[in-house]
Amino acid sequence: MLTRLLSRRHFIAQSAATAVWASVLPASLTAAEKSGPDIKFPGQPRERIAIASYPFRDFIGAASEHKVELHDFAAHVISKFNINKIEPWTGHFPSTDPKYLDQFRAAVEKAHAQIVNIAVDGEASPYAADKAEREKAIAYSMQWIDAAKTLGSPSVRTNIPEAKNSKPDLTRLTDSLSRVADYSATKNIVVNLENDNPVSENPFFLVQVIEKVNSPWLHALPDFANSVAGGIEHPYEGIDAMFANAYCIAHIKEMEADSSGKLVHVDLAKTFGYLQQHAYQGYCSIEWDSPGDPYQGTADLIEKAVRFLG
Repeated sequence: MLTRLLSRRHFIAQSAATAVWASVLPASLTAAEKSGPDIKFPGQPRERIAIASYPFRDFIGAASEHKVELHDFAAHVISKFNINKIEPWTGHFPSTDPKYLDQFRAAVEKAHAQIVNIAVDGEASPYAADKAEREKAIAYSMQWIDAAKTLGSPSVRTNIPEAKNSKPDLTRLTDSLSRVADYSATKNIVVNLENDNPVSENPFFLVQVIEKVNSPWLHALPDFANSVAGGIEHPYEGIDAMFANAYCIAHIKEMEADSSGKLVHVDLAKTFGYLQQHAYQGYCSIEWDSPGDPYQGTADLIEKAVRFLG
């Protein structure tokens, strides 16, 4: 995880600063903050495609002859796929120091590219029974909202890890995410929840959370494969419900391994049908997560996605 990559001194200082923000959030938001985001999405299918960095985890910062530094990922994606939008994963960030973030943003701008979302993975659960753990999770999300602002990303995806001694708790989670959404509104950054972990991020549970928080700054991130491969009951209905609450980012996958290692294929036509049905206009991030070459798999999935979006 990213926190292991940061120096202890920097991480403690950063956590303390964000904790202060968490305790002094305004009691009421301005009219502009209440009205919600207004992202201008491109209309052309290929312009709506982004490339997630997660599938390239064996190459980004890795000790290999094909090593790619994260700050060069946008230029790399353009050269390989002719796509100029990326979705970096927090596990790939070597640092969150302002100097590095500025360097990353400058490299993206030099490549004439754009970061459309940051996939944030933390370890603390925002619904944990332990208040200290919830506060840690809230602060961590806020840190990445700050990073997104610096990098020019319009949104983040914050994860919901399972709590050790608690089942998913709707009340505690909505309280935590309400605070995160209020903070994100002050930064003009959208927060997204992904149907990933089958226990803590069940799509139907996430929709309950989003509806209860009832903030224009909190939305769903529908992942095409996670619920299908995760053994969720009625997975396509779950994806349908996620698209009904989606705004700016979705993860496009064609297949994924289930808990036994068996590859489960996605009905792309059916899933893109939900996307069209709900008039989803946001970005579609290609997140190839199957055995084999991620470069060829990503290239093939880009062309399929463009056809379905056309």
